[in-house]
Amino acid sequence: MATLTDIGVAAAINILGAIIFFVAFAILRLQPFNDRVYFPKWYIKGLRSSPTHSGAFVSRFFNLDYRSYVRFLNWMPAALQMPEPELIEHAGLDSAVYLRIYLIGLKIFVPMAFLALTILVPVNLTNSTLKMAKVTYSDIDTLSISNIPLGSPRFSAHIVMAYVFTFWTCYMLLKEYEVVASMRLHFLASERRRPDQFTVLVTNVPPDPDESISELVEHFFLVNHPDHYLTHQTGFLGCWGEKVDAIDHQKSEIERLSKEIAEERERLTNDSKCIMPAAFVSFQTRWGAAVCAQTQQSRNPTLWLTEWAPEPRDVYWQNLAIPYVSLTVRRLIIAVAFFFLTFFFMIPIAFVQSLANIEGIEKAVPFLKPIIEVKFIKSVIQGFLPGIALKLFLIFLPTILMMMSKVEGFISLSSLERRAASRYYLFNFVNVFLGSIITGTAFEQLHTFINQSANEIPKTIGVAIPMKATFFITYIMVDGWAGIAGEILRLKPLIIFHLKNFFLVKTEKDRDDAMDPGSLGFNTGEPQIQFYFLLGLVYAVVTPILLPFIIMFFALAYVVFRHQIINVYNQEYESGAAFWPAVHGRIITALVISQLLLMGLLSTKQFAKSTPFLIALPVLTIWFHRFCKGRYEPAFVKYPLQEAMMKDTLEKAREPNFNLKAYIQNAYIHPVFKAGEDEDDDYLILKGEPETALVPTKRQSQRSTPLPSKISGSSSLSLPEVIQDSEQP
Repeated sequence: MATLTDIGVAAAINILGAIIFFVAFAILRLQPFNDRVYFPKWYIKGLRSSPTHSGAFVSRFFNLDYRSYVRFLNWMPAALQMPEPELIEHAGLDSAVYLRIYLIGLKIFVPMAFLALTILVPVNLTNSTLKMAKVTYSDIDTLSISNIPLGSPRFSAHIVMAYVFTFWTCYMLLKEYEVVASMRLHFLASERRRPDQFTVLVTNVPPDPDESISELVEHFFLVNHPDHYLTHQTGFLGCWGEKVDAIDHQKSEIERLSKEIAEERERLTNDSKCIMPAAFVSFQTRWGAAVCAQTQQSRNPTLWLTEWAPEPRDVYWQNLAIPYVSLTVRRLIIAVAFFFLTFFFMIPIAFVQSLANIEGIEKAVPFLKPIIEVKFIKSVIQGFLPGIALKLFLIFLPTILMMMSKVEGFISLSSLERRAASRYYLFNFVNVFLGSIITGTAFEQLHTFINQSANEIPKTIGVAIPMKATFFITYIMVDGWAGIAGEILRLKPLIIFHLKNFFLVKTEKDRDDAMDPGSLGFNTGEPQIQFYFLLGLVYAVVTPILLPFIIMFFALAYVVFRHQIINVYNQEYESGAAFWPAVHGRIITALVISQLLLMGLLSTKQFAKSTPFLIALPVLTIWFHRFCKGRYEPAFVKYPLQEAMMKDTLEKAREPNFNLKAYIQNAYIHPVFKAGEDEDDDYLILKGEPETALVPTKRQSQRSTPLPSKISGSSSLSLPEVIQDSEQP
């Protein structure tokens, strides 16, 4: 069991590591030959040129200005100077709102830490329960609720603080939800025209013996949305390529390859077997798209499924063609696989916890006892090794969870990341949190835990929680201090860039491609943040000394990631902060978990009268969540028709001749089909009014549609003519 000395050693190691990372970053970022590694976002925006192209030969590669080294930490205040509106314009709403997760962590935990350290710690410390009990305990345990005698009225202070912390957390969440919802609506109302604002993704298009997928889609929407349908684009199976780089040194080879590529594109375009049963359907107005995306299109709710199309760069093309039934089966299989992944990961968790138990290590390897008993080595093992071991075991988990999300069939990168994030959070809760607590005494309580009733589980976990505070403190320092400092160094992208630059780069285009700006990685970053929310809310009442370590993480991470968002990361997509309801929900979940565990803990302290007071907390918290869900969540899942009509009206007044069809027609073509296409501004002027003839169709039923088809050249009867013919004998 780690002592304050062990925690101090671990803190010194991690702080020293963080300082080394920061100093190394401060020096490396000043060198001209690393400019593309530490400022790639500005190169992508075209606002920065390479310093290696001018000046003396040595100065092109090394910074010889000693004054810049004196100011090597000026990146920290610089990262905080950009105002939030400018940050949104520079990096997008997703990035700006992501940073607000760190801010709300500080807003919640700084006041909580002040109250807990000034009220609860003295209440806990001014007892001698653990000393009189003659049990093994650490110095940190004397600062926790474990040091209060059974049945003591002092538990009333913890109950009162639980209410204070709950109300404060809910208040901050309410205000933040209101702010973020307002930011999203303002962003959607003020952002420039985008194809996804007018486009709906249609999946599960039923097969038709008379028409191709493309003809069927056009016919269906011209019949059912005659006043608003504009155009559609279908996807192609088996095309997962990237854009072709037109820069090459062999012109003849380019011509030959370009001809082959054009022929293959033509073949795929005309081959009905390559067409997915899915389409991106665009409408003349946002209002028309909103109506289609938010309504059921047919009697069969599993056919003609519609949802808002992700923006073009957010589309995950491989999953567009998965049938409805297959999606259900896939998700069932992945749910089972995730269960077994979570269950079997208990084995490395148990190993990690064994490292925190000196006695267990000495029993397993008795010949190492003389070395382990050396004070410094013992402190390193108990205060540093468990945290770093757990960090190493979790390295490959995000990749595995992302692969699972892809198999489940989500059709956008943003939804893939949100799904992976939710599984990562659940995994952290079950394995890293509960698993670490349960296996903390080398599975001594596991048999009891499995065989007891469900009502007893919170008690067992609640009793074990204070004993694991030291382990979580060491994990926070490894992952949340040194880990965050390591993020800004970007050691892996630095090495890869210089290897590519030395062996592969021939042109400036190659050098730009060698940059790896990366992105926020919502599927890994957000679950990490949520784990700290869980630890903070659980231990705020139980072991308040943990809160300063969490506050340090939120403050450090906010500065580091703000710098990275401004200078490095290039987001793959923009969802308009669609992830915020999930962020809010997971913080609420952590709050309810903390309340239930506190209830279980106090029920073992012979303080029975606490239950009626504590049981109201989860009830009130769940009610609060339902209120927020009904009040603010619709802004993140639906687009108000009022907003859509207002924006359509304003744009029509400002640009009455804008050719929307030309603007949208190539937006959702697969990247492999966009290669070599030159974009122009012909869509700025409407070249003609839409025709109002009949749409020909090959189908033997419903053969008329009020607009012409570009797919088929055959003719069809109008609806009145069909009725007239049917009335004739």
